[in-house]
Formats: sequence, structure tokens, C-alpha cells
Amino acid sequence: MLESGTVFLIDDDPSVRDSLSLLLSLKGVRTQLFANAESFIEAFQPDWVGCVLTDLRMPGLTGLELQSALCARQIELPVVVLTAHGDVATARAALKNGAFDFLEKPIDDAQLLEVLGNALRVDRERRAAATTRAVMTARFERLTVREREILTLITAGHQNREVAAQLGISPRTVEVHKARIMEKLECHSLAELIRANIAAG
Repeated sequence: MLESGTVFLIDDDPSVRDSLSLLLSLKGVRTQLFANAESFIEAFQPDWVGCVLTDLRMPGLTGLELQSALCARQIELPVVVLTAHGDVATARAALKNGAFDFLEKPIDDAQLLEVLGNALRVDRERRAAATTRAVMTARFERLTVREREILTLITAGHQNREVAAQLGISPRTVEVHKARIMEKLECHSLAELIRANIAAG
């Protein structure tokens, strides 16, 4: 079974939508079908999890134009472009626009499932990272200005005495602040502190 998530399938050919939907459903993958790019954009909800599988040539917005529209709206779902009219220039354009992959019809079922599985995994990892970042950012907002100064120096590799000298305070005061920083960020070691600092950006 592929990673959890929904494949948002966009193709103007009903037979293609039906056959791909059947294939994916047999593998336990949820699908949501759209006959054109415009209807997908109109229906899109920010909490949707998964990836987009879109035809390249469609009435209205093409697959490449859909990519541009998603970027403009900051919709970050991975996009897999599927087409019977592939060429090197088009593939390069799709990938340059941020497509996750570019596949030509007729596509091998196993290859399609592998690509979609990877796309779903990437979306899940991106969302998990965003959640972690949001949690850490909220924790960092608890820090005072002085604690942020000390955190910056500590995570840059400075020892307590060096931090104290730079800030004109005692090493003992640095230790007290460091303990408060660890408590507020819910970290138990220097390594965790450094990882938290990186996660929060």
C-alpha cells in the first residue's frame, strides 16, 4: 500500500480518470477526480494531503499552467505530470517549474505506483517538518531577548565563559539562563538545543 494521502487526479479523458482511479483504489489509495485544472483549483482546501497527478494537454489550463497557478497560490502539493505528448523540452519545463516527476503514457503500473508513493511520502514529510517548525517557533517566542542572545552564542559553539565575557555577565548567570532556555524549549541536551534552533529556522 502507498503512503497515506490522496492522489488528486486531473485529466479531461473520463476513461483515463476511471482506469487510473481503479488501479489506485485496488492498491488502497484514495483518489479525487477532476476533469480540468480549473475545477481542482476552485475546490482546493489548504488541509488537503497528498499529491497531484495531472495530464499535460487539457482544455483550459494545461498541466504546466496548473503548476504555475499552484506556485502562485503557494500550494505545495507534489505534482506528477502524465502525458502522451512528452518531449525533452516539455519535460525540462515541467521539472524546472517544480514537478515531482514527468511520466509518459502508456505508463507502467509499477512505475506509476512507485512515483506516486514517493510523492505522497514527500508531502507527508514536508507537512511533518512544517508542524515541527511551527511548534519550535512557538516555543522560541517564550524566550527573552537575553535568552535569545545566549542561545545564539551557545549554538554557535561558544563555551559558557566565552558567552559571559561577550555579554558582560558571569558564567553562573549564563548557566541560569541556559537552564531556563532548555526548559522553555523542552530540550534535555546541547544536541537537542542545536536541533531545535535549526528546526525553528
